[in-house]
Amino acid sequence: MRKHFLFIFLVLIGINSIYSQTRGSKVGYIDMEYILQNVTNYSEATTQLEQKAQKWKQEIETKKIEIDKLKEALKAEKTLLTKELIEEREAEIQFLETEKLDLQQKRFGPNGDLTNQKTLLVKPLQDQVFTAVQDIAEAKKYDFIFDKSSDLTMLFAAKRFDISDQVLRVLNRAEKREQLTKKQLEAEEAKENKEDAIDENPILAERQKALDDKKSARDKLIEERRLAAEKKKQEFEERRQKILAEREAKKNGTVSETTKISETKTENKIDSSKTETAKVPAEEIKQKQIDARAKLLEERKKILEDRKKAAEEKRLKTLQVRDSIKKARELNLKTTN
Repeated sequence: MRKHFLFIFLVLIGINSIYSQTRGSKVGYIDMEYILQNVTNYSEATTQLEQKAQKWKQEIETKKIEIDKLKEALKAEKTLLTKELIEEREAEIQFLETEKLDLQQKRFGPNGDLTNQKTLLVKPLQDQVFTAVQDIAEAKKYDFIFDKSSDLTMLFAAKRFDISDQVLRVLNRAEKREQLTKKQLEAEEAKENKEDAIDENPILAERQKALDDKKSARDKLIEERRLAAEKKKQEFEERRQKILAEREAKKNGTVSETTKISETKTENKIDSSKTETAKVPAEEIKQKQIDARAKLLEERKKILEDRKKAAEEKRLKTLQVRDSIKKARELNLKTTN
């Protein structure tokens, strides 16, 4: 019985080792710098730290300017000072320079304030990232996960092995969960499961990307149409308000100046045309009609003459061509004989 049990145990171990070898290693990597830059808390804290660093730089620059002024003054007054005073001034300058170097080392040295505060800022986030990486590795059976931004030399890394966005999602999910209700949590979990399924399947990821691109293009088109419709509506409303205002002004007897001017111009044109028509005698109108008819007949006559001339030129050209063909044939016959 023991032999049978031992045999089965050894067979299971062998099958497991063979499966592990045939399956191959699953490898992924993260970009820590990319993750930290996209975490809101880290960006805000980094901005505050940069402001502090600028303040420290100004403090050091102020000390440097003070030292330079003392050096210039000593250089200008050196001939007038005694040896003891010169030595005293030089010692003061040396003390200030040492103080400046100490401050520089304290603020920006290897163990300075800037380095320490960066460590305090990054460490909690790094711990969260490492926890998220471990959870992803266990859930999705990764054998190795590297950090692209570390000292590890990566000569090439395919994008499909990058799980930085997955880690970012895990960090953002943890932050969101603290502020969501039970119903919102369920909806968020469903969304997370869908995102995880897309991460596992590259084909689904490509399809989702195409759908997102189409959706963004459709949303853009809808927004453009909406803006165009709003613009037309606004123009129509402006025209309507203008017409209503003019009607109201006419009703109250307070027509706008522009309307009065346009109406006056129209009336003047009508009156002038009526006056001109009245002034023209009937005989002159008849004479004009006769002249117009004569001009039309003259134009028609000219057109007929032009056509006749063009036809004659065409006929003469045709005869010339025929004569040249006849002469060429006669010449060929003579040459043959």
